[in-house]
Amino acid sequence: MISSAIKGFIVDILNREIYPGRVNIEGRRIRSIDRLTDREVPHQYILPGFIDAHIHIESSMLVPSEFAQIAVQHGTVATVSDPHEIANVCGVEGVRYMIRNAAQVPLKFCFGAPSCVPATPFETAGAVIDAAAVEDLLRDDHIYYLAEMMNFPGVLNEDPEVMRKIAAARACNKPVDGHAPGLRGELADRYIRAGISTDHECTSLEEALHKIAGGMKILIREGSAAKNYQALHPLFNTHPEWLMLCSDDKHPDELLHGHINTLVARALRDGHDLFHVLYAACIHPVMHYKLPVGYLREGDYADFIVLDSFERLNVLRTYINGEKVFTNGKVFFERVPVPRINNFKCHTISEADLALTYEGGGDAPVEVKVIEAVDGEIITGEGTAMLRPVKGRLCSDVRQDVLKIVIVNRYRDARPAVGFIRNFRLKQGAIASSVAHDSHNIVAVGVSDQAIAAVVNTIIRNEGGIAVHDGRETHILPLPVAGLMSDKDITEVAGHYELLDAKAKALGCTLKAPFMTLSFMALPVIPRLKMTDKGLFDVGMFDFVSTVNG
Repeated sequence: MISSAIKGFIVDILNREIYPGRVNIEGRRIRSIDRLTDREVPHQYILPGFIDAHIHIESSMLVPSEFAQIAVQHGTVATVSDPHEIANVCGVEGVRYMIRNAAQVPLKFCFGAPSCVPATPFETAGAVIDAAAVEDLLRDDHIYYLAEMMNFPGVLNEDPEVMRKIAAARACNKPVDGHAPGLRGELADRYIRAGISTDHECTSLEEALHKIAGGMKILIREGSAAKNYQALHPLFNTHPEWLMLCSDDKHPDELLHGHINTLVARALRDGHDLFHVLYAACIHPVMHYKLPVGYLREGDYADFIVLDSFERLNVLRTYINGEKVFTNGKVFFERVPVPRINNFKCHTISEADLALTYEGGGDAPVEVKVIEAVDGEIITGEGTAMLRPVKGRLCSDVRQDVLKIVIVNRYRDARPAVGFIRNFRLKQGAIASSVAHDSHNIVAVGVSDQAIAAVVNTIIRNEGGIAVHDGRETHILPLPVAGLMSDKDITEVAGHYELLDAKAKALGCTLKAPFMTLSFMALPVIPRLKMTDKGLFDVGMFDFVSTVNG
């Protein structure tokens, strides 16, 4: 029995054909597809829905059920979701939390088993997910793959725990995601041969081509911080069969305005072949991860979208499992209750805790190492600056744009780690976040110890959030779910986020996404210098280094 039917121009991606037709739905699946004439159908296009092939839902600051509310409006029907952000805070229970919440809405969240919790031994996380726990997760039907293997040194050195996780995924016939920024040559080849099947960290065409030659799928990433489309889009012309699209990390203000649909629109504006782009956006993720998502064929799950045109790419309707979940600006499933889960055990700090004393004596300038933030990237550079001690302490120097960066351990009381960073360009105040990849301690950058202590303590009192101290008062977007996500709706979260973004820029910050960039300054698996709760870390040396040179 046909439950519904939709007419339009059918976009058959697999056969590279567009024709007038009618999709007949019975229950959750497509019963049949009839060919019609041009005169019998409205001028609209029916095609498989978009899939984000690698995303951390937590970075949207929304729980999965709320993420779904906005994603279906952009034509997204499924995501390949790595829950390692909440896993680093709450362990396996955090992963289960995401699965439970996601199951209450139609969008198909396909989660992975986090492979690196903690990401490295050089930071303090809230949990450990060892090989035995990974094996248990991989046996769960809700888990589709082993999530990004960031510990590429562990792979190259054949660390037993790392190799056991990879072996567990292969035994379950589930793919292993990669994460190897800048890895080339024989090292990249060895990493791939270990069973790693994808990489979303390529920043150059040459790097991507080398990894493709080794048999690795490449995910073109365009997120709120890392944007690699411009470097990689020529691959649509040369290696389209190796591509997928992803956002990796998408903040709520940007998600409000677009998702994978914006990446598809950009590729089409650049003149790339329609079917090459749609394969990457709609088909390849389903093939690679064996997702329960339809291709728009008879017998498939009825997961598809209706567009007005490929020029405007406006999503008119979204269907998942035969259910119309979005049309005419209205989402047809309700918001669900959002219980809180968290792990926040530290107490407030004082200005004295942030003092960086210099034992050399005198007031002669001292050379210090400086993290160089890069706008639009999650990599950093390494620089130096000469700072003159003030009463035996090294402080921020706004004139040189050398500001203190502080990491506060949120899982226990410990002395904050203090260093210096450039390119945030704050002229007053401070900004801070409990979203600090991957262990999600508190990260802050500011012009004075007073401002930094004020903004950090506001986050501690709220057990999570992003915040700005403007020199007089502190403004915060609370994130009570693991210190990563709000329990509010997308409109409220995005509006609050945009307000804080504007306040940070009013203080002088010139970064396009200050809080997204800030959140990656504590990630010691992305080159070059990073700051963890244990100190200044040189990713190239894979060891801690002193902030003061000499």
